[in-house]
Amino acid sequence: MNHMETMIRKLRNTVLAAALAGTAGAVLAHGDVTPQAVDVSTLKPLGEEWLVTNPYRGDKEAIRIGDSAYNQNCARCHGLGAISGGIAPDLRFLPIDDDTDEYFIGRVRNGVTRNGAVYMPPFEGTLQQEAMWAIRAWLETVHEE
Repeated sequence: MNHMETMIRKLRNTVLAAALAGTAGAVLAHGDVTPQAVDVSTLKPLGEEWLVTNPYRGDKEAIRIGDSAYNQNCARCHGLGAISGGIAPDLRFLPIDDDTDEYFIGRVRNGVTRNGAVYMPPFEGTLQQEAMWAIRAWLETVHEE
């Protein structure tokens, strides 16, 4: 796919998300929901130190857990299947690389606040590191350019 086709696709997705925000946004994003615990007992433990690259990239068990964890904790704002309903960024377009891994884990751990307004709550203390990386592993399976 050339650069122009990529830009057109992204624009189309943005327009579609904006159009759906008023009607289907309620279907694509769940609204305010209490974060849910994630069972990561079948994953390799990662220890106390926070990693900056995804240790579970391509791991089938992590992807399975990440799918469920995403639906329980992220879909309410980022949309089912990571297809944004206009509330928060569409996570399908996150590049798959080490730099984006570090960005991702920082945002999930610390949340996002601008001018005193919370745009995304911090999940450190709510989700384990293993759960966060499992979500990232699942997001890579729905990645789009």
